[in-house]
Amino acid sequence: MALIVQKYGGTSVANPERIRNVARRVARYKAMGHQIVVVVSAMSGETNRLIALAKEIMPEPDPRELDVMISTGEQVTIGLTALALMELGIKAKSYTGAQVKILTDAAHTKARILDIDNHNIKQDLNDGYVVVVAGFQGADEFGNTTTLGRGGSDTTGVALAATLKADECQIYTDVDGVYTTDPRVVPEARRLDKITFEEMLELASQGSKVLQIRSVEFAGKYKVKLRVLSSFEDEGDGTLITFEEANKDNNMEEPIISGIAFNRDEAKITVLGVPDTPGIAYQILGPIADANIDVDMIIQNTGADGVTDFSFTVHKNEMNKALAILRDKVQGFIKAREIIGDDRIAKVAVVGVGMRSHVGIASQMFRTLAEEGINIQMISTSEIKIAVVIEEKYMELAVRVLHKAFELEGK
Repeated sequence: MALIVQKYGGTSVANPERIRNVARRVARYKAMGHQIVVVVSAMSGETNRLIALAKEIMPEPDPRELDVMISTGEQVTIGLTALALMELGIKAKSYTGAQVKILTDAAHTKARILDIDNHNIKQDLNDGYVVVVAGFQGADEFGNTTTLGRGGSDTTGVALAATLKADECQIYTDVDGVYTTDPRVVPEARRLDKITFEEMLELASQGSKVLQIRSVEFAGKYKVKLRVLSSFEDEGDGTLITFEEANKDNNMEEPIISGIAFNRDEAKITVLGVPDTPGIAYQILGPIADANIDVDMIIQNTGADGVTDFSFTVHKNEMNKALAILRDKVQGFIKAREIIGDDRIAKVAVVGVGMRSHVGIASQMFRTLAEEGINIQMISTSEIKIAVVIEEKYMELAVRVLHKAFELEGK
């Protein structure tokens, strides 16, 4: 008997029939003698509907009240899922994040989990219940409802698996695993049988939508066995996310590059003509950090005549907020010549642990893009990743030609 946490995304619970399918799948695992915790997202499209509804009332909704609203989507799904299980004769009990006592910080709309009280869940599991938990949500120390940001149900699932010491955390979605890239962009993309936590973390951080980055961080930190599966297929092993040591099988055909990620949701901000002096990066990015805006890629040009240009990327939805902060609090103080934003960019990244032992990956990537006339605006690297910012209109072309250049096609 194993303790398994199963997380089902919005498309998996999009309507009553799909919720019944989830219940039937859970019932099969329960019949094998396993203890099951089910984490569900809101029904497909529901969170977007709720956000749009809030914006009809207030164009920039108050974050606390927005969390109160959008957390209701998951509450509907847990009730329906528990009812579907009961209809099959299975004891089931649903919990919101607050009822579980998932404690988060107070960063509304993108809170982080601080602690989970697993006492009630363990008691219910021992009493033979399937426990159904609302993903994406928790409560801060004052009892305020919080949400974990897009994809937060993945994080809920992995965090519960960690605190319960589950044997496996299964992430069910609308694809049957992790692919070398999005098959909607490259039909020849290949499903990976396994991928390392490091590679999955890089792919998630560079834009892969299969798993939320924080869920992968949790899984890696707490050694949670993680598997991505399709909720629409009854067979298949999906993709196992494992540790690099488990991937060292001396296979001479092991690919250098595991996958290509891309992200349309970034914007570039450039601060022109700033003093080329120590501390200038902090003076620019400090107020951005204070506003809880995440910064991704950063580049500072070589100074000339005592001034330089400074560029960085943020989420596209936060570009206007970041520009307003810079123009209000920074531009006059540092005497920047101009601050401009560009939301017509995209990020493309190649990822693979094989980069550690193979040279020439960067040059091959840059040559491939140059041959297609694609200009690189920014570059970021790590041991196992090379990411570039390009014009958004070239993104799909870049992904296709890189996928072919690194021989990632299905076999």
